[in-house]
Amino acid sequence: MAELENPLLAPSALPQFDRITPAHVVPAVAQVCAEMSKGLAELEANVVPSWQGLAVPLERLQDRLGRVWGTVGHLMGVANSPELRAAHDAAQPQVIEVSMATSQSRPLYEAWKALRDGPQWPQLNAAQRRIVACNVRDAELSGVALDGPARERFNAIQLQMAELATQFSNHVLDATKAWSLDLTQADDVAGLPPSLLRLAAQIWREAHPEAPASDDAATHGPWRITLDTPLAAPFLQHSRQRALRERVYRASVTRASQPPFDNTPLLDAILGLRLELANLLGFADYAALSLTQKMAAQPDTALALLEQLRGQSLVAAGGDLQDLRDLALAAAAPEATDLQPWDVAFWAERLREAKYSFSDEELRPYFALPNVLDGLFALAQRLFGVTIVAADGETPVWHPDVQFFRVQDARGQTIASFFLDPYSRPAHKRGGAWMDECVGRSSALAQPTEAVRLPVAYLVCNQTPPVGEVPSLMTFGEVETLFHEFGHGLQHMLTQVAEGMASGIRNIEWDAVELPSQFMENWCYHAPTLRGLTRHYQTGEQLPMALFDRILAARTYRAGSDMLRQVLFALTDLALHHGYQPGQGETPFDVYRAVAARATVLPPLPEDRFLCAFSHIFAGGYAAGYFSYKWAEVLSADAFAAFEEAGLDDPTQVAETGRRFADTVLGLGGSAHPADVFRAFRGRDATTDALLRHAGLSQAA
Repeated sequence: MAELENPLLAPSALPQFDRITPAHVVPAVAQVCAEMSKGLAELEANVVPSWQGLAVPLERLQDRLGRVWGTVGHLMGVANSPELRAAHDAAQPQVIEVSMATSQSRPLYEAWKALRDGPQWPQLNAAQRRIVACNVRDAELSGVALDGPARERFNAIQLQMAELATQFSNHVLDATKAWSLDLTQADDVAGLPPSLLRLAAQIWREAHPEAPASDDAATHGPWRITLDTPLAAPFLQHSRQRALRERVYRASVTRASQPPFDNTPLLDAILGLRLELANLLGFADYAALSLTQKMAAQPDTALALLEQLRGQSLVAAGGDLQDLRDLALAAAAPEATDLQPWDVAFWAERLREAKYSFSDEELRPYFALPNVLDGLFALAQRLFGVTIVAADGETPVWHPDVQFFRVQDARGQTIASFFLDPYSRPAHKRGGAWMDECVGRSSALAQPTEAVRLPVAYLVCNQTPPVGEVPSLMTFGEVETLFHEFGHGLQHMLTQVAEGMASGIRNIEWDAVELPSQFMENWCYHAPTLRGLTRHYQTGEQLPMALFDRILAARTYRAGSDMLRQVLFALTDLALHHGYQPGQGETPFDVYRAVAARATVLPPLPEDRFLCAFSHIFAGGYAAGYFSYKWAEVLSADAFAAFEEAGLDDPTQVAETGRRFADTVLGLGGSAHPADVFRAFRGRDATTDALLRHAGLSQAA
């Protein structure tokens, strides 16, 4: 009866988003946690060290809780509310407790080892063997060998870290919502493009529903600028009011660093708990623990790559900065002799316009979301032989903007599905973009009438929303982001692995998981692909070839600066988790500034508190792993080079190479080590050559 009353417990294929409310969370989680505790006890008492006696029942046991809690976590990201937060916080300790009981189960751990060392081992396929080995490793990293006070402390740390991560994320969201800049005078918006004026006027109107409606609000205001990326980023690029740029920039880099949304004390609290946790497991620091589950394997290997890239990008970034100073000087701008961080985006956009004769705003009208999706889906068909069809209305969604699609193979059979939530909603949706699992592919969890349960993905972006009758007109960067997240989705949806514990992105080392996403971004610089997804939203005109040529020429514009920025974040992340001692005098901000002294050409402000909003490492999965973006970028650039070598404009060769990519990188998922998967596709190990060539930094190498 409870399952009929509580939509989180309903035996439906997909979540019933139209029925779920925060009131359903606590009772649903309590029920599934109780079911899992009972099932775990039964499995421990009767476990057989065989695939059918251990892996299959454990997967079934974990899926029920994973589906319920995964839905709650998804809604926390896309439909946040005070009521949902309270329910999430109340339910989370139960989830962590039962999850730790499972990961620290000695009967299951001994069964995994017995399966690894027993007579069934030769009968297991490669995917099953890797799953067994990884479960042994993960149990050991989950504290299965700890006893007494050490285990109690380990478990207390896990619970506290989860609570702090949620608090950190909520503070970032709340701080973003809390700050705004209202503009009322024409001089205040000098230089701002029409797309930003339309959006800023709409945001002000939404905040003042009692105000009289105006047909020309975009022209006459008022306007509201927030720290949400679709507003703040173009404002910093285009505002001619330097003082206002400074206000927006300072608010951005000090976000979540002041009461009541202050993450400052959480930094050392989180870092200290991670260090203690690593020490309990016998590791020198958290980086050493984290890297045991990554391709790099040890911190020094990751640092070596970052140092190589730092050296190759630092000189180029210095030249980039001097170019901006020279342009400002030529324009007789007062900041020419005192260029500050809030000036960089503005002058970088002016220089791009001068060098390449186009701006992001000039491109926007060609990138209406429906056309971009059509082109993206056509690319997926060319590369991987799949057809993507709209399926809106087939399943409930959490917001009217959300779309639903089915992925079909060459025979017209549905093999996967995905939700797309494209637009920014800063009041209820966290920033950034991500792909997450809704349902994973699995033969063990298939219905009696199915051979395998089909995968379903969430694709979430925060791009510029439609304004009035004007569709969502995307920046080129937003197009790249959509391609990026779709690449993650492809690896989840086109997996060929039937074992749920290694299908899709499961069981993939973190520094390899960005390979498909970054690989897809390369197609944004392929003329037939990019021009094929463009149509001017008013005239229907395709992107002119001359404009594409300028986009391609600008690909390496400020590549040194962009790479150095990512290296700065990655080095800071490793420095905080490899050698830093929380609470010993030095602060995380001191660490950031020390790294910045080596990895920036324009030092951060003394009051910069970027770390307080660095959710990737403090509230996400990238702790001691932010280097993964650059590590995987090496892999992705080298993978795309295989298509270049085959001939990008040869449909037969592109399709053949695409099939190999689909059968290896996308198809094998976590069933094999990513180094072996890459070799299966490329025939060799990856090199940095293609990455440096694409970035225009080959000479620096």
